[in-house]
Amino acid sequence: MISRVFIVLLIALGNLGTANAAGPDCSRPFTLALHDHGLLYSANTDTGIDKDVADELIRRSGCKVTTSVMARARIWQLIESGALDFSLSGISNAERDKFAGFAWYFSNKYYLLVNKNAGVRNQQDFEQNGKLQLGIIRSFRYSPSANRLVDKLQAADRVTQAGGLAPLYQTLMVNQIQGMIIEPFDYPTLEEKKIRDVSTIIEFNDPPVPHGLIMSKKALPAAEQEKWRALVNGMRADGTMRRIFEKYFKPDLAAAMVDF
Repeated sequence: MISRVFIVLLIALGNLGTANAAGPDCSRPFTLALHDHGLLYSANTDTGIDKDVADELIRRSGCKVTTSVMARARIWQLIESGALDFSLSGISNAERDKFAGFAWYFSNKYYLLVNKNAGVRNQQDFEQNGKLQLGIIRSFRYSPSANRLVDKLQAADRVTQAGGLAPLYQTLMVNQIQGMIIEPFDYPTLEEKKIRDVSTIIEFNDPPVPHGLIMSKKALPAAEQEKWRALVNGMRADGTMRRIFEKYFKPDLAAAMVDF
């Protein structure tokens, strides 16, 4: 009887060890940076989708993770150098793939928000009118058509860069820029009557773009990245990610963004 109990105990301990081994290595503290951007995160209220996702990832990992708030451009610099372990809601491109791994948890489309006084009906109208200026957030990339527009206008010195959404909205309102690129996280701001009254939304003809947890390849070995990716996938599989998004969006939009 004693030997059987001992064997059962050994099996249980073995399973526990396997479970621990399957999770991220928490032998050191980690760093994660949020960026202030609409419903993704508000520094004023310390709330948002990315804050909820970060809290759940920290809880599931059991690791010590220090969070901070930074400009997006600074985040990419630190991810590349290995001085920052994680950030959230990032999109990939060939350059970023060299230094960052991703764990996808939602996708969304991008839109061109234009001042009504510009007389723009579509993307081509905006592109062909050399007097119109486009505002973007520094270091942001978007969907393929939006990126092509940004690159073409930047080459023509028709792009104004800002550190966040607020200054872009302000310059759009006073017609210093005539357009800016937005995504669904920015819609609540558009509900403000003063912005809605002076603007219109044009959709880019692009598929939704995946966004995910950003992991520094210099800071995290490939095997550890897979463990964090498994945590994100688990949140999607068990419905946690959709519940987070439903706090901020109607159920149909939340489902469309998370179930991709």
